[in-house]
Amino acid sequence: MENNIDKIRHSLSHLLAIAVKAKYPEAKLGIGPTIENGFYYDFDFGTAVPAEQELLDLEKDMRALVSKNIAFVREEISAREARELFASEPYKLELVEDLAKAGEKISIYKSGDLTDLCAGPHVENTGEIARDAFHLTRVAGAYWRGDEKNKMLTRIYGVAFANKGELDKHLEMMEEAKKRDHRKLGKELKLFTISELIGAGLPLMQPNGMIIRKEIEDYLWELHKNKGYLRVWTPHITKESLYVTSGHAAKFGDELFRVQGKEEKFIMKPMSCPHHMQIFADNQFSYRDMPVRYFEAATVYRDEKTGELSGLTRVRSITQDDGHLFCRENQINAEVSVIVAIIKEFFTTMGMMEGYWVRFSTRGEDKSKYIGKDESWNIAEGALREAAEFNKLNLVPGPGEAAFYGPKLDFMFKDAIGREWQLATIQCDFNLPERFDLSFVNEKGDKERPVVIHRAVSGSLERFMGIMIEHYAGNFPTWLSPVQVKILPITEKQMAYAEEVLTELRKNNIRVELDESNETLGKKIRGAKMQKIPYLLVLGDKEMEEKMITVEVRGSEDKGTKTSLPDFIAKITAEIKERK
Repeated sequence: MENNIDKIRHSLSHLLAIAVKAKYPEAKLGIGPTIENGFYYDFDFGTAVPAEQELLDLEKDMRALVSKNIAFVREEISAREARELFASEPYKLELVEDLAKAGEKISIYKSGDLTDLCAGPHVENTGEIARDAFHLTRVAGAYWRGDEKNKMLTRIYGVAFANKGELDKHLEMMEEAKKRDHRKLGKELKLFTISELIGAGLPLMQPNGMIIRKEIEDYLWELHKNKGYLRVWTPHITKESLYVTSGHAAKFGDELFRVQGKEEKFIMKPMSCPHHMQIFADNQFSYRDMPVRYFEAATVYRDEKTGELSGLTRVRSITQDDGHLFCRENQINAEVSVIVAIIKEFFTTMGMMEGYWVRFSTRGEDKSKYIGKDESWNIAEGALREAAEFNKLNLVPGPGEAAFYGPKLDFMFKDAIGREWQLATIQCDFNLPERFDLSFVNEKGDKERPVVIHRAVSGSLERFMGIMIEHYAGNFPTWLSPVQVKILPITEKQMAYAEEVLTELRKNNIRVELDESNETLGKKIRGAKMQKIPYLLVLGDKEMEEKMITVEVRGSEDKGTKTSLPDFIAKITAEIKERK
């Protein structure tokens, strides 16, 4: 079914092109591939760019085309024939020339009034497409071939499924995703700021956001500190020679930020592994010291394209919970098992373990993308596979997805509305220790090369925060909530008692605020609920006389429960400690 749905989505991109050309005859065709859950097509409309509201008309035209049982007929043609056929389509001509230079076959598909340059595959005819199972979603700008030096084209996106039920389910999820958008909630809850004066992709943490970020970072360290990890710190810039040695300079190219000092040229750190290897190299370790485990919450910098940046989930300053283990080959299994246990505990706490799977990312056929000898890669892939099978991980092959220095296990988790995210990773590396000539002394007194295991649990704090904002829809569990309790005195009369409650909660390290406004209780409650605070403490005359509090719980229909302050403190303290 998955292959068939891909054919359906690809065929719909061609139907979109037919509908566009009928309505905008002067439009020039770009490309129209399938993507996750759907398809898109790039067009050069010149000045007559369609607005979002016109998508419904194009969608209606596509449905009419589906009903005509249009066949998709493939032909192979020569480069000369292709040049003649696409003489009025400059973007297609550019692709034809590339195919001709590479000596590749040139194929076209004829469908109704459209003849398109395409490798396929497609459905036999449009009768295989459900008329009510696709939808055009949005219009966006996209540089031709993804290069910002090229012209900006107009990209029309669509989603498509096997039946209407699947489409409706997806559209409901997308509507829910809009409500949970971390950029929207981040602004409303004052979690982070994007400043034009500072630059795109360089988010600033507001006090509320910093509380969440620090809680996540502290939890990550708590999971590592009793398992032999040692904290290290590395600077934000380095000489380029470090990354020439590691191989990153050649692989990252224009993603590197370069800094000109008074006398020397530097690079903003794009990753920490070569730095951690310098720390290891400056010690004299023996086999008795192995494994050596380093941990750093390290901010690294990558010059992502402006158009790809988004809130916290795609940034230029990336803080990774970075870890590197230097071990012997026979220790790989045990070390990976420890990391897997940490990952499972962390994501169980976050409520994301259900339905997780792991992509086993290995080398692809083009070995020029990778460094190191075949022997090293074979050993690394074998060791990582063995460790994954030992830990009963649900492995899915990912050929061509390896890091340039070694294979990896990429953990895929679902959020509360079913979207998948690649977060944790474990990478096995025999190559960088050789490039940096790392060694320790073995039992025979000889130098032995260590293996390096790269690992990150959250992936990056910024991206993980963005995902968590959307996962919880801003309703963070109490331990993560910037404000855990809000005190709401009904009138000025209860203010002195409210101050006593405030002091007692602060003594117990509970993050609490006191509403000192002159608003009505109803307005105070509505304001606190908009801030998504877990607990509201309402204080009236009876509460003050009895030295009690009335507790309203976020999301509960209950009008509030009267209890003593010590009992409430015991309950919330346990909830925070256990990270419920």
